[in-house]
Amino acid sequence: MNILMTADTVGGVWTYALDLIRTLPPHHYNVTLATMGAAPSRAQRREAAALSHLHLCESSYKLEWMDEPWADVEEAGHWLLQLSQAVQPAIVHLNGYVHAALPWQAPVIVVAHSCVASWWRAVKGEAAPPTYDRYRCCVAAGLRAANLVVAPTQAMLAALVQEYGPLRRTRVIANGRDASCFAPAAAKEPFVFSVGRLWDEAKNVAALDAAAAKLAWPVRLAGAATHPGGAVLTLHHAQAEGVLTPQEISQRLARASIFALPARYEPFGLAVLEAALSGCALVLGDIPSLRENWQRAALFVAPDDPHALHDALARLIDDAATRQRLAAAARDRAHHFTLRRMGEAYAACYGQEARQPKVHPMATRPASQPLRQFTYRE
Repeated sequence: MNILMTADTVGGVWTYALDLIRTLPPHHYNVTLATMGAAPSRAQRREAAALSHLHLCESSYKLEWMDEPWADVEEAGHWLLQLSQAVQPAIVHLNGYVHAALPWQAPVIVVAHSCVASWWRAVKGEAAPPTYDRYRCCVAAGLRAANLVVAPTQAMLAALVQEYGPLRRTRVIANGRDASCFAPAAAKEPFVFSVGRLWDEAKNVAALDAAAAKLAWPVRLAGAATHPGGAVLTLHHAQAEGVLTPQEISQRLARASIFALPARYEPFGLAVLEAALSGCALVLGDIPSLRENWQRAALFVAPDDPHALHDALARLIDDAATRQRLAAAARDRAHHFTLRRMGEAYAACYGQEARQPKVHPMATRPASQPLRQFTYRE
């Protein structure tokens, strides 16, 4: 079965895509992976080259959530259709939304990793402003055109319905990670760790930075601090460790006693899963998606209550027994999120959808702001 899959190279979708492709048997699947956002790094190219059933096709087209992306989105659409003509896929697996509305000749699966509208509501506490109307309409059109919409949590699926209305067919498939890549160190060390895009307000790094001022242990934060628009996050109390390699992140997680992510928005949380596999006690934002995955295996704090975050971290720092109990509970829960389970679920979807006809977009009310119709080259 030939699969045409899209991915970006600037976030967790790359990790998700490569992990998923690894689980697909090479004698049953050939995957053409079309990347956007930025050129793959040398390490990413090496990772892709190690998979015999993966063919990497690179581009630097802007992603649909980036600033002023629409010219690039349209050009990327032409490019993807040309790839489809060459590959003749049985399934088109899109890790984005807008391109699902292209005139594909194969069934389309859209996987919802996040979206601007649900991010904005969770982080800002209100609907996204009119400047995102075009994004909203294009995403809605893509969701209506998909044969199947997959989300990693029920919470993310519910957020899509809230923002864009009813969906034709849906399924929840939890993400997974390779447990063999993550394990606790022989002796945990006295520090709190977190990793992710530090510039992303959804991660709520400012609250961690403030909590670090009065904690007995250092708080160490890894990840990019510079927003794609150029703004730079400044830390005052936590220690910035910069952008680390996957191997370095694994080493930090193995040694860390506590992993903290007081997120306002986190549709799944691969870093949380990696921390749990590494034997860290978890302190997480009290939001539906993290509750869904880690109920009774973490301490939860309201993202907008910095005092509660400080108190939760201080409690675990002072109480080794509770810390170890939570770490064990998180590790037990983490072993539910396996790559095998994820891969089998997607393989079942591919087989089922390949037997389905390409759907016609669902009827919808007229958009409040008409969009210029994209014209795609033959």
